[in-house]
Amino acid sequence: MKQGPIGLTLGDPAGIGPEIVVKAWNRLRAEGPAFVVVGDYQSLASASGSGASIVRRVTTPEEGAKAFADALPVIDLPLRAPVVAGHSSATAARSVVQWIETGVGLALSKAISALVTAPIAKAPLYEAGFPFPGHTEFLGELTAAARYDGARGPVMMLAAPGLRATLVTVHTPLAKVGTELSVEKIVNAGLVTAQALRRDFGLSAPRLAVAGVNPHAGEAGTIGREEQEIVVPAVRALQALGVDATGPAPADTLFHEAARARYDAALCMYHDQALIPVKMLDFWGGVNVTLGLPIVRTSPDHGVAFDIAGRGQARPDSLLAALRMAEEIAARRNGEG
Repeated sequence: MKQGPIGLTLGDPAGIGPEIVVKAWNRLRAEGPAFVVVGDYQSLASASGSGASIVRRVTTPEEGAKAFADALPVIDLPLRAPVVAGHSSATAARSVVQWIETGVGLALSKAISALVTAPIAKAPLYEAGFPFPGHTEFLGELTAAARYDGARGPVMMLAAPGLRATLVTVHTPLAKVGTELSVEKIVNAGLVTAQALRRDFGLSAPRLAVAGVNPHAGEAGTIGREEQEIVVPAVRALQALGVDATGPAPADTLFHEAARARYDAALCMYHDQALIPVKMLDFWGGVNVTLGLPIVRTSPDHGVAFDIAGRGQARPDSLLAALRMAEEIAARRNGEG
């Protein structure tokens, strides 16, 4: 079955989203993958510098796919008020949320093959009453009724050449990580990761390396008890469930080249434990992949970059990688990979 186009939500229109979307279209218009933007037509027209000669309103993803080689297609859901590049504003929050909700609906209905989301700024969303920590948690809520193969909530993976790292806790303050970790959360993240490595990345026998929490993975309980009380039981539970999992391993010995050759994904306990090594390996081209959803979702692994928005300096590398990875995962789920 031929895949539909990818859906791409615009993200925060005052950030670099419009600029990198236009640049990605310029790079991919000839060879694809084709995508259709869900967002504000005027923001894209302004970012393109050529307005209507490049950006085209469409009403369906199918129409967008047909237009892709000639124009950047957008399902136009206009902003309620204009924004200024580089300036955070809560006035755009309702539109940002609407674009995500629309993109998820298109993905659930199979009108698009995958969803890629441009970066959002969390502070203006919170100011407008957005109740979720970020994209990942919101997507989990929007797709909960169609929960994928028993997953108990989504799992964030950061992927770069040579490293895939998944997270047990995501946007959790470091001071609260220890209290939010549980055997159940680690086991769920491990199961979802192993399942995704098989289905979405084509690995028949995935290997997981589980990181510790404390320095030296707790040094047998002398530098923290989380490993002894939570991580070790979780690793044993994963092994009993048939997952090739090892650990807990000290995080400072887990990410050098020789160590990375021994596993297919690292299961990390908190945000920076995963994101720092991924961004050290490939700062410009890393991809955020949400596992455990009934839809394919990827995203650039960077933020809205208000400091350079509107200046023409933003690089589309991570968005390009996210689009290509979304196409590859969707093809595997569609039986084409």
